[in-house]
Amino acid sequence: MLFRSFFLAGAALAAAPALAAGPLVVTSQVMVEAKQRAADGTTRIALVPARRVVPGDRVVFTLAYRNTGTQPLADLVFDNPVPSAVAYRAPAANSPAPELSVDGRRYGTLAQLSAGRAIGPDDVTHVRWRLPRPLAPGASGTVAFQAVLK
Repeated sequence: MLFRSFFLAGAALAAAPALAAGPLVVTSQVMVEAKQRAADGTTRIALVPARRVVPGDRVVFTLAYRNTGTQPLADLVFDNPVPSAVAYRAPAANSPAPELSVDGRRYGTLAQLSAGRAIGPDDVTHVRWRLPRPLAPGASGTVAFQAVLK
């Protein structure tokens, strides 16, 4: 089952509503890194919902998925275009690394995607995750990647 998710429409950053394709429910969310002062006076970086972002802001795109059905779901693939307003940077913490693409057709690591020249994170146009095992009824998970607003 292939699921295409679109995180951004144009340059607007907003969380998308839950999408259902049969028993598979997928929710996307965009978070931005923000400095927050702790009670002890230290500063830490926290992820907060992206309400307003400016070029240079670091954002995290997250897909949360859940099987609401009674049967396992096999061969799940989450294929996401990287919005043109952002530049891919890396998998998010605690997320499996996605397969990358510079054209939406061929996927692999950056080293595997060389097209006669060195390919870097700024060239990534799509990310894709394949679930290695069927998603059991009631099971859920998340995948995510880090990016920077251009």
